[in-house]
Parts: sequence; C-alpha cells; structure tokens
Amino acid sequence: MTRRVLYIAAYDVAEPSRLRKVRHVVKRFATGGQKSVFECFLTPSERKELLAEARALIDEDEDRLALFRVEERARPILLGIATPAVDPDFFYVG
Repeated sequence: MTRRVLYIAAYDVAEPSRLRKVRHVVKRFATGGQKSVFECFLTPSERKELLAEARALIDEDEDRLALFRVEERARPILLGIATPAVDPDFFYVG
C-alpha cells in the first residue's frame, strides 16, 4: 500500500469562476481545511494529479497555488478548537 504524506494546499485565485474550479479540485483531495487552505493526505500519483489539474485551471500571471509537504516528525502547534490532522482509515469518493 502506498503511504500517504500530509500536504497543506493553499491558493489565491483572482477570478471567481477559476476560484470555484480550483477549490473544487483541491477539496477532492482534502481531508480538512477552510476557505483557501486545506490539509491533503496524498500519494505521489495523487500529488501529480492535483498539481496537473490545478495547473490547467490557474492563470500563472494572476493566481497562485502552493503545496507544502508537512514533515512527519514536526509537531504541530494548535490553538483554539484545532485538532491534529489524521490520515483517515478510508476516503469516500462519490
């Protein structure tokens, strides 16, 4: 079984229709998040797929998408009602 790695996906898209499309792509891979920052547990092939789909949508002169790999050994600092990111036992694809 391919091991999933935690990434943080963050985007800033200038045009509303592109924003909706990029949000839809990122949320398909996300396990949690809000507004324009999401936690994504990805296999290498899912990472490539997410980036390819987003690259096809964004305007590289106006928009940006950043995908940050979270180091496994790093301990998150959580404030408020935040909970640690957890790789779920299964993903529902519907």
